[in-house]
Amino acid sequence: MIARRPLGACGLEVSGLALGSWQTWERIPREAGAAVLEQARECGIDFLEVARYNDVTGEAPIATGYSEVVFGEIFRRSGWPREEVTIAEKLWWEFWPAQTAAQELDASLERTGLDHVDFVYSDPPPAALALEAVVEAVGGLLRAGKVRAWGIVNWPAERIAAAGRIAHEQGVPPPCAAQLRYSVATRSPVEDADMRAALAACEAGVVASFVLEGGVLSGKYARVGGGRRPLGEDPRAAAVAERLIALARRWDTTPVALAVAFALTSPGVATVLLGATSPAQVAENARAAELARTLGEAQLAELRSL
Repeated sequence: MIARRPLGACGLEVSGLALGSWQTWERIPREAGAAVLEQARECGIDFLEVARYNDVTGEAPIATGYSEVVFGEIFRRSGWPREEVTIAEKLWWEFWPAQTAAQELDASLERTGLDHVDFVYSDPPPAALALEAVVEAVGGLLRAGKVRAWGIVNWPAERIAAAGRIAHEQGVPPPCAAQLRYSVATRSPVEDADMRAALAACEAGVVASFVLEGGVLSGKYARVGGGRRPLGEDPRAAAVAERLIALARRWDTTPVALAVAFALTSPGVATVLLGATSPAQVAENARAAELARTLGEAQLAELRSL
């Protein structure tokens, strides 16, 4: 079973792996989605992320937010008791100021069929929206019981630190988690000194995303039709992928397992966000979490040296 970890200092504990929903649920049959959730439950993955995305299939009955509708249907079909999971949503501020944060979240709740979420991430707000107003709006959601805690997605360090200071001034809990890109190939901004200081000031944990660099670190692009092709647009990630594949062969494991294990064993990481369209993918990710518990110090040092 996946071990649970504190999500910053907010009092929530979540599984070390989180299941994301970016362009996932609406692409697969409802039965397949329910099977994914059932496998996640079996493996102990109980941190689920849902968000309003624009339609990418060309077949959705609504242009934006159908991802939430489908998630709600799949979650209910899975039979998973609501109280057993931590569900996160996102505030995009896309229609601000015509739509307030409360109205945006209410619309998301209506589409998912939920009456509250446990956690809400704030995307970087529009330039015209002051951080004081963002924190005040989130505070209102917390007081209304629509969310239990909050965090941010891809904010720079100085904005996180400022949000923490403003939250203290307003009597609002600070952001307790930051969803940030982090992988064995991409260490910045998570390992930058200013980011570490900002997160420490808020007592916030990292939700590591893009840990496979869009699949590059999985090794699936290493060979196509028997011939070589570039492993990805980022030459650094491509170079790391080559070394990661070789290390996985030597240790009799997979590049995916090593990439996930790297993030899970990094200081400050609360959970690793992954996607899955099949139960087999969920199980593979869970095995990666098990690997993270067995790697020795020398192995971890070699992994980090990539």
